Amino acid sequence: MSLRKSLQLTLRESGAKTYANVASRKSYPQAQRNVVDMGKSLASKGFLRSHKPYTPVTNVAEKVSEICANLKISTANEYRLENLEEKYAFLDACFKSFQYCVPNSRIHELQSIGDVLQFYNTPVNTTVPYDSLKATDLPENLHIQHEYVRFHPDSDVKFNGQTAFPKNSTLVTGLKYRGKYKGHEAKRSWP
Repeated sequence: MSLRKSLQLTLRESGAKTYANVASRKSYPQAQRNVVDMGKSLASKGFLRSHKPYTPVTNVAEKVSEICANLKISTANEYRLENLEEKYAFLDACFKSFQYCVPNSRIHELQSIGDVLQFYNTPVNTTVPYDSLKATDLPENLHIQHEYVRFHPDSDVKFNGQTAFPKNSTLVTGLKYRGKYKGHEAKRSWP
């Protein structure tokens, strides 16, 4: 008997679990947990998504009640919007009244009048956290340089265009900063 077969037989007799491959080792709850963790990670990066800023008006409940009356819908917060035509007409009227549209990714979450009220009462702040630091009072020992200086040999006056890293290029990869900063391709002495 080979060593491998004797090891498998010993493991079976002892009740230890053997796995054919790495994929079969993963259990469903662990995979479910990973999906939940990825969802939380994406939710925390919400500031990177492009949304229109929105500040709720003071009379959201009154406007929603008025829209419900015009469409002959119950004004109770528990009233469910199960009919798709009714839901579309209601959300379209809300968009026209508030000048703020419900993103496609959130439409399925709005199932009742109360959900719509909560959505239109929630402000949407599109300021990136880094930019919001400009408006805050920082401690004296903390300084954030918002308009930093990027090295380019043609515009450098401090070191007369001499770089500490002569073979390294300075690449601007982001579309946002291509117009603001100029990239530099380092000259190579050998291909």
